[in-house]
Amino acid sequence: MVSVKLKGVHAVKSKGRTYYYAWRGGPRIDGEPGTPEFFASYEVHKAPVGSSDNRKLGHWITLYKQKQFPKLAPRTQEEWSPWLDRIREKFGSVPVYFFDRPKIRLVITNWLDEWDAKPRTADMGKQVISRVLKFGVDAGELRLNPCVGMPNRYRGDRSEIIWTADDLDKLYAAASREIIWAAKLAAFTGIRQSDLLKLSWDHVKANAIEFHTSKGKRHNRVALVPLTSAAKLLLEEIRGAHKANTVLANSSGKSWQSGFNASWSAAMRKAWPDGWTLHFHDLRGTAATNFFRAGFTYREIAETMGWSEKRVERLIDHYVKRDEIMIDRVRRLERPGGTEDERSET
Repeated sequence: MVSVKLKGVHAVKSKGRTYYYAWRGGPRIDGEPGTPEFFASYEVHKAPVGSSDNRKLGHWITLYKQKQFPKLAPRTQEEWSPWLDRIREKFGSVPVYFFDRPKIRLVITNWLDEWDAKPRTADMGKQVISRVLKFGVDAGELRLNPCVGMPNRYRGDRSEIIWTADDLDKLYAAASREIIWAAKLAAFTGIRQSDLLKLSWDHVKANAIEFHTSKGKRHNRVALVPLTSAAKLLLEEIRGAHKANTVLANSSGKSWQSGFNASWSAAMRKAWPDGWTLHFHDLRGTAATNFFRAGFTYREIAETMGWSEKRVERLIDHYVKRDEIMIDRVRRLERPGGTEDERSET
């Protein structure tokens, strides 16, 4: 054992390395002695004089999983469960009152730096620990949530990213038919994954899919998605393949309750073993280009997708060949009875 010049710090040598703890049996201090990270971690973990409150964050993680976690959507539970385990491993032994200290923000930030190369992943970690700490605030255990105001790391704009035909072919070659159904239906309709997995056959009408969605600016709005001939053929194929009440089903022929994201990730890993940049959500942009090729106007696409016409136009201009755009515009201009709205798009 060695000593350091900080009150109460306990040092232990193991396998050639020295580890520092706030006190004997207490939480481990991050960083190397003398570094800002080390002193910040020490300030957070050192026991306050006269304190007898030894309740740990691990206890509140357990309470959160009992009371709040079951209320989350199945997909969210699947994504958050590993993060709750990581938070428990890192902070579970830390007394809750430490999270009322300002320097805890630095400790949390340094922990999230482990995923700095994957900013979306780091942002999810921040979201989960913030939700647990908010649970503590709501219960009167904490005064403030230290994650409030902590900036997100991911700032990419994916509004004009789509899956190309080559991308889809690569996925189809690696995926099960159930994953292929989901990808194709998203590319034909632009329906978000959360809504797509809940979609029932009652929502499928003769020429459109009609359902309530809680996403977007208008909460709980009725979404009406026209069905192209390709979408209708796909739905016929799916309907004849399983007996579930939902349109999409897993390999057992039952509605997806959980496991979709794991199956999707496995297919993506097989198709792109070195990593991938496309997301399921990017299939919405593919749907917009498919609608355009099916003869929809910018306004019709915008209304279907819940986007602005300018956004639709940027995406189409970027991904659809310009000669195809010009041919379509000439066709609409020369068509008998063409509307002023259609003419104005030129």
